Amino acid sequence: MPPKKQPETAIRKAVRDYLKVKGWFVLTILQGIGAHRGISDLIAVKNGVVAWIEIKTPTGRLSDYQEKFKFEMEAHGGIYVVMRSLDDAIEWESNNR
Repeated sequence: MPPKKQPETAIRKAVRDYLKVKGWFVLTILQGIGAHRGISDLIAVKNGVVAWIEIKTPTGRLSDYQEKFKFEMEAHGGIYVVMRSLDDAIEWESNNR
């Protein structure tokens, strides 16, 4: 039997917990009424670095609203990262300490 795919919620929790252990202040953004369309799943802050983190499964795609949010963040000098696994978080964090 092939391994079960990890849902976004499990990936988000693993990424959030890992970054917290590494000293990042991490906020989970709850989507819902009043939320900015396309806003990322997490915001991580450490040593003056603020990163907007979108969690996707290995085959997940950004919606049009998420693409627009990514464009706006990067156009204003922000950091926007798509993470598809804990390994992505480990690699990204090691380059952004």
